[in-house]
Amino acid sequence: MDTEIYELAQQTGQQILALGLRMATAESCTGGWIAQAATAVPGSSRWFDTGLVTYSNHAKQHFLEVPGSYFAGPDAPGAVSRETVEAMSRGILAASGVECAVATSGIAGPDGGTPDKPVGTVWIGWALKLPGQSAVRQTAQRYVFAGDREAVRRQSVVEAFRGLQRLLDEGAGGDRNSADTHFSDTGNNTG
Repeated sequence: MDTEIYELAQQTGQQILALGLRMATAESCTGGWIAQAATAVPGSSRWFDTGLVTYSNHAKQHFLEVPGSYFAGPDAPGAVSRETVEAMSRGILAASGVECAVATSGIAGPDGGTPDKPVGTVWIGWALKLPGQSAVRQTAQRYVFAGDREAVRRQSVVEAFRGLQRLLDEGAGGDRNSADTHFSDTGNNTG
């Protein structure tokens, strides 16, 4: 296994466990890689609960309750969008009953890109619902990764774990400065 991804999964698991939470994933372009990395960590059953690969738009609608209108027509946000990954992360929270989630949707290539969404475009969404709180804290970020299909997917997994760590730090009142915890919907990471 990739050492960087393993270490990120292990660190994320330690954070989740320390907060007494459980994690779920809703993955499209990463195809279960985040869940696989999490479950590669010994003892992950104490903090990892559910992993769904919802590759098709139908699966996103059926299992995660992503509105069909997100995929209908030229003005719809589409599968690779902030709206979709936010709905995916809310959907997996609701379906699994966990407190933290990550969702991915992107264009890993080598084809499928457009001028607005080139190959390498990936949206990652995170959701956190701390015990005793009614509100779900959500954030999403757009990345444009360089490289082949494998490189785009790998970078997505890395950023999925990093983003979840930041959200857990924020949600638990961590002491990272605001530059480390701010997510921008226009972020362009060429990783």
